[in-house]
Amino acid sequence: MHDIGLTHITLFAALSILVSVVAAFLIHWGFYWLARRLLSRTTIDPVILPAVYHPSRWIVVLLALSAGLRAIALPDRVAELWAIGSRMLFVLFVGWLVLNVMRAIRTILEKHSDISVADNLRARRQHTRLRILYRIAQSVIAFIIIALVLTTIPGVRSVGITLMASAGLVGLAVGAAAQPALKNLIAGVQMAFSEPIRLDDVVIVEGEWGRIEDISLTFVVVKIWDDRRLVVPVSYFLEKPFQNWTRRTSDLLGTVFLYVDPTADVERIRAKLDDVVHANARWDKRVCILQVTDHRADAMELRCLVSAHNASQAFDLRCEVREAMLHFLTTEMPEALTRTRARIEPSDKAFEEARRQRV
Repeated sequence: MHDIGLTHITLFAALSILVSVVAAFLIHWGFYWLARRLLSRTTIDPVILPAVYHPSRWIVVLLALSAGLRAIALPDRVAELWAIGSRMLFVLFVGWLVLNVMRAIRTILEKHSDISVADNLRARRQHTRLRILYRIAQSVIAFIIIALVLTTIPGVRSVGITLMASAGLVGLAVGAAAQPALKNLIAGVQMAFSEPIRLDDVVIVEGEWGRIEDISLTFVVVKIWDDRRLVVPVSYFLEKPFQNWTRRTSDLLGTVFLYVDPTADVERIRAKLDDVVHANARWDKRVCILQVTDHRADAMELRCLVSAHNASQAFDLRCEVREAMLHFLTTEMPEALTRTRARIEPSDKAFEEARRQRV
């Protein structure tokens, strides 16, 4: 009889747990289906729902399972372990939910800032702040989750009181050991608001030309023009000078230097530059100037100043203008190419001999 009663209790417990879990799945699915129907009739971005679907489902299942187990008289040790485990799982699931919601919000905000347009200064600024602040929030939430999980364990909670007493010494030791990392972390927070660089900015760092590809809390990845990656600590951009070609706008001026003979016809060269630049689709129709910027005994320096919408187009425009102007000087104005002049003075004996021969 005792075995039959125990079997009935076991079956009742299993049935109670099964009913609770099935009911939780059905309730969660029903709310999710209803939310999708409601959002489909609005202009709200539906990216939030997929983000909360899985973590919210397991939270509902965990709550339903806890409710189902209350009707069962569990052994004290099992009940204690379940209480600790359920609290830990609840904290982890809630943390998972919060992180997914944050990621979805970041996706929504980035969709409203199109970084692919020509004038993308405002969009790049928002993308940079979102990326840095998102990673800061990730770190803070992860720390809170770990702390809350540890507090659910009675033994660790009691040990924490002892650790707090020595937190000052531990903090000094950790701070001294992790000074470079903390320095870059603080610099990353400062960069989110001071904005010396933004995503997709064109910069020259350590003599290398490239674009800002990624900004993390501690380092920045610069994509060099030849597809190499330069990894630089965040603190570098707050402590050392560097060039940012797109700080205020992506429009740039490109310079082409030509060295010609001092007697060259500058107006004719200037007219050719106008023809070349006006025929080039990369020119943004802002600046096209040729000026004499230096003059030496053997050459005259001409500076061609042209403008383009961004750094890539400015570089290509400079190369194409330089090639076209050199071709023009070589084929149509060879007299304008630099040359070396020398005057040969005859010696006294040769001069006297020539004079006697003429006489």
